[in-house]
Amino acid sequence: MPTEQLQKLALGLFMPNCSNMPSISTHRVVKDQWTYEHNESLALAAESYGFEYLFPVSRWRGFGGETNFLGTSLETTTWAAALLRATSSINVFSTVHIPLFHPFVVAKMGATLSHMSGNRWGLNVVSGWSEREFGMMGISLAEHTRRYERTSCFIEILKKLWSAEDQPFNYECDWYSVSGGQASPVPEVPPMIANAGVSEDAKNMTARLCDWAFISTPSIDVVGSIIDDIALKAQVFGRSVKTAIFPFLIWGESRVEAEDRLASIISEKDEVATANWLHDLTAGSGSFDVFTSDMLAASGGGVHMVGSAADVAEQLIEAHRAGVNAVMLTFPEYLDDLHRFAKEIQPTLTEAGCIAAN
Repeated sequence: MPTEQLQKLALGLFMPNCSNMPSISTHRVVKDQWTYEHNESLALAAESYGFEYLFPVSRWRGFGGETNFLGTSLETTTWAAALLRATSSINVFSTVHIPLFHPFVVAKMGATLSHMSGNRWGLNVVSGWSEREFGMMGISLAEHTRRYERTSCFIEILKKLWSAEDQPFNYECDWYSVSGGQASPVPEVPPMIANAGVSEDAKNMTARLCDWAFISTPSIDVVGSIIDDIALKAQVFGRSVKTAIFPFLIWGESRVEAEDRLASIISEKDEVATANWLHDLTAGSGSFDVFTSDMLAASGGGVHMVGSAADVAEQLIEAHRAGVNAVMLTFPEYLDDLHRFAKEIQPTLTEAGCIAAN
């Protein structure tokens, strides 16, 4: 489909609220990227550049090795509360692991965050996949399909708690028992719900219940087929689902310069943390089976977009043509690279009609 016939591509950041993001490497680590102060500076800069979304990672334990990848992290509902008050227009998501929260608690937190922000809060639901994290809490993770069945129940309860017309209500499933369920206030606008995953279970659940599919893909070549599959599944329920990806952007004066920078990151990868990350992802998530160790070490699972500024702009335009609705960008050096992006790449996207003018 020609770019001019598509809805504009929305820009967002996949935020570094965890340590050592986004690369599992010791190469040129910006050690303070995880701090709230740094995250707030990023949020304000992104908002000034017309970005629409901030999306966080939720972690409870790191992945060992020299970097202990993602080992220091900010909890994402309290993080979102602060960022929503610091900003005025950008949408902020929280990421919640289903085994750790009751839907009544998340419903109340979400209604509060929506109320205090003028309906700018969204929720990313994660069914849980890392035995490393949940094992230390004494929580056993169910088989993959059963995890998504629980997440479906969780979302169904959330939606009733966010709808005055559906209350009071009763609900029974294997995980939750609700009798006369009700909550107040309810959000003026139902919060956006996203799910990250491209397994069949993830796509089926997203198509039926979620607003956003947050997907990881090893290349832009395959993203179109994933989007089409989710769209067809959603049509069965009379719904539509938007799709976001999280590209890892590296650019320089030339493609060779950018590829050298990528090679430097990979050459200093944390072998232990990368192995743990890859093992936990492939064993538990069902969404990263085709990723190589080097790909994950460089970007944590984001599709690589590498080259000159013009090359990276064209790759973003290609993703938009494939049907991607939003990109949650990741950078090796977030704040510096965000400013560079706004100066060196964003104008090209605007001129091409890919994104709205800021």
